[in-house]
Amino acid sequence: MTGFETSSVAMVPIRLLTFQAPAEDVDRIMDAVVAIVPLAMGPYDSNAYQSSPGTERYRPLEGAAAGAESELRKRPGVVEVCFELPDAQDVTERVIEAIFQAHSYQEPVIRLQTILSSRSKGLDDGKNPNRWWNSRGDWKKAASA
Repeated sequence: MTGFETSSVAMVPIRLLTFQAPAEDVDRIMDAVVAIVPLAMGPYDSNAYQSSPGTERYRPLEGAAAGAESELRKRPGVVEVCFELPDAQDVTERVIEAIFQAHSYQEPVIRLQTILSSRSKGLDDGKNPNRWWNSRGDWKKAASA
């Protein structure tokens, strides 16, 4: 996959990793991930996205740790987390293994895609009225006031 550039952004090849887990597992899993790779994007690190909780549906079959069951299970409180990794096989393998070891499931749902992702060229946005720091301020500071 080949990247490209616009005047403000470079689109670069990266790996997008997505996993599903109970919400209460996410901090433990992400601690294991950032111990391997900082998940940096520009002047930020620990970059990831976590969805709102949803309901996971599955039925354990023969060989499942829970044992085979006839009824469908519906587990609420499961989220999806995604983050970008450098396009490096060794890092990807270490991160996937760390997720597997930190995850509570016998068969964690882990997906990996190669995509193009934006990287700002760091232009001066001091006069752009659409930037939060030029208009509304920081959402976190406003929420704690």
